[in-house]
Amino acid sequence: MSIIRKIFLLLFPVMIAADAEGQDSYAGQRKAMLDDIVTLTRETRFETGRATLSERVMAAMAKVPRHRFVLPGEERYAYANRPLPIGHGQTISQPFIVALMTDLLDLKPGDKVLEVGTGCGYQAAVLGELAREVYTIEIVDPLAKEAAVRLAALGYRKVTVRSGDGYVGWPEQAPFDAIMVTAGAPEVPPALVQQLKPGGRLVIPVGPQWSGQSLLVIEKDAGGKTTTRNVLAVRFVPLTRDKQ
Repeated sequence: MSIIRKIFLLLFPVMIAADAEGQDSYAGQRKAMLDDIVTLTRETRFETGRATLSERVMAAMAKVPRHRFVLPGEERYAYANRPLPIGHGQTISQPFIVALMTDLLDLKPGDKVLEVGTGCGYQAAVLGELAREVYTIEIVDPLAKEAAVRLAALGYRKVTVRSGDGYVGWPEQAPFDAIMVTAGAPEVPPALVQQLKPGGRLVIPVGPQWSGQSLLVIEKDAGGKTTTRNVLAVRFVPLTRDKQ
């Protein structure tokens, strides 16, 4: 056995213990985050049609270590119900919006999901707790690379990250049971609707960044016809395109 392997095996239990200790130090903040999500869900129930979120979604929100997805020095704000900068002009969405958008997808354990706008990888991790496979696209290459490393380190083997233009989706892996877009689009990208399975759902914020966006749920029926429901007024960073 090599010296490096021996050292790793000796340190591994310590690493696990340290990680568990780090998780425990955020237990109170995680509980407060979940309480905020419950409160905001009730307050927006008339707009969203949801007075509560599913137990599976809440369990995923409780499990994913949000403090591992924020910038160094921002960990103390990780569980606050607000967006945070993650670099390159991008943000990690507030926990309530992450939970709501996830719940709106109505995911089943066997589902295959596409996410457009990986960012730091937090939303992909939440989806990874609920679905069979998650494919996520990020147009900012450094963010995509960082997210891929972070998700792998945290054990999210069912999440695949690609750097590219999410407006065109991921044709090679289509169709998808559910699609989520985590950036504001000027209109619904036709490619994403095409890549959605019959019976599937697309959740996407649509509209100009500064004059109001609407969170839409688009459902496709067995015949391929779509219906759209406006859920909530939101504000996201814009969905950018590949200029090449």
